[in-house]
This record gives sequence, structure tokens and C-alpha cells, in this order.
Amino acid sequence: MSNKKAKGPDIGLHQAKRLCQLPQQQRLDFIAEGLPIILDSAQGFWVASQKLEGLRREAKVLEGFAEEEAAKVLILMDAVRCPPKLISSKLNRIIGWFYDHLARLIYADAVSWKPTDLAQLREYVDHQRRGHYVEGYAGEYIMPNWAVYERESGLYADVEAYQDDTLLWSEPRRSGHDRSMFPSMTPGALRVAEAMQHLGLFTSKGLNATSEIWGSLEYRESEDHHDGRVLTERLLTRLDEEKLILDTAEDRHVGTLYNEWQIPMYNLDFSIIPVTLEELQAEQEREYWSMVGDLR
Repeated sequence: MSNKKAKGPDIGLHQAKRLCQLPQQQRLDFIAEGLPIILDSAQGFWVASQKLEGLRREAKVLEGFAEEEAAKVLILMDAVRCPPKLISSKLNRIIGWFYDHLARLIYADAVSWKPTDLAQLREYVDHQRRGHYVEGYAGEYIMPNWAVYERESGLYADVEAYQDDTLLWSEPRRSGHDRSMFPSMTPGALRVAEAMQHLGLFTSKGLNATSEIWGSLEYRESEDHHDGRVLTERLLTRLDEEKLILDTAEDRHVGTLYNEWQIPMYNLDFSIIPVTLEELQAEQEREYWSMVGDLR
């Protein structure tokens, strides 16, 4: 008698992995169909977040959902920008990021970074995906990955442990600001996704142009934002020639695409980096002696 578990039908949500099985043109057509749906979802969360006066935690949660949905647009666009020679080896992992909270959070943050090249961007990403780090004056505190912790601690009530093994209840964080005094800015990832729609990228022809132009250059190490601006200019010229740019497009959308669309990250890793307690304690000791040295 076999001990293998019977596998149920592959039906329901979480099926983006099947994009890997589609031929290139069919995949681009399908992505073009989905991008407006994802953007509409992101915009819905964002609009709702701005209506929750006095509910800072709940508004912050919805803002986070808006950012993560918009980040899914950027992840799919990196699948489109991936050079044809790499797509068979990279696509499965890229599609995995579509469902990965940490990857989405990093994509959302990356629009505000200004790395000199992909090598520096890799350093930024690697820092963001550390499982734990030391924090505070002289590094006295050990903290979990901040991006994931901030997300989870705002969403859920939970049991938390400190480094001295103390257990306590974690009440959902009520972070955020008073909107009556400091109106929220549209998240960068959402601005980029909206600019893409206005400029005609959310169409099969727009994605074909994106794939052909961005796919002509692999981002490996030294390729940088200047290379991206050149490719973006070529892309915008083609979108204009093919009359794909919407009448709603404005100069600010062009500026957003030039300045905030992060350079392609298909050659990076977004999995969590485990950090042992011994490594963290050694880091604390270095921080302590560095502090002592500064006081002398």
C-alpha cells in the first residue's frame, strides 16, 4: 500500500506558476490582461486607506496592501524585461516572488533607492533580506527582519519573544501619522504602476516593446540607472510611434518612469538570509567595542 498522499486537482488561486508553461506571446498577452486588474486592486486599497480618519493602524494596513499589490506589477514587469536567453532559468523564481511578502516589500522599497549599479542594488537587497540584525546604541537589541516584522505586527495580534526569552503578547502596532496634519503620499510602487498604465505598457503591444527593448541588455553587475534611462527612452519612443500612450498621460508619468522604475532585479535573490545567534552576538560585541572606542 502506497504511503504517498493523493494530490488534489490544481484548481483555485495561487496559479501564477503556470505562466512558466505558456509560450512567450501567450504569456505576455495574459500578463497584459492581468496588469490593470492588479493596479485596480492596489488603487482600491489606497483610496480606502485615505478614508479611515482616526484609524491609523487600519489605514496603515491598507496602505501596505496597496504597496504590495503595486509591487506585483513591478515583479511581472521584471519577468517581461528578462532577456530571452535567461527567461527559462529565471521565470519560475520571479513568479515565486509574486507570492512572497518579503520580495514584494523589497520591490516596493526599491523604487526609492538610487543605486549606482546592479552590484550596489544587490547590496541593498541583501541587507533588507537578513533574517535578524542588531539595533540600538552599541547594538544591544536583536531584531527580526524589519520589513516582515513591521508588516506582521501591524496586521496581527501575536505572541512575541525577546532575546532574553521573555514572552509577551504583541498588540497590533498602531503606527502611522495624523492625516489631518500630514497627508499621505501615494506609494512609489503605485506611482510607477500608474505611470506604466498611462504610457501604454499595460497592453500586449506595450509588453512586447518592453520585452524586446529591455531584453536586449542583461543586468548582471555594472549595468546601472543610466543604461535604464536609455532603454526607457527607446521604449517611450516606440510606444509613441505605435500610438499606445493614452491621452491621460502627463509629463509627470514620464518622469516617474525615468526616475522611479527600479533597474531590473531578475538576477537578484529575495529569500530570507538566516543569521545565527552566534553571528548576532559577535556583531553586538563589535558594535559595543566600536562605541567604547568612540567615547575615548
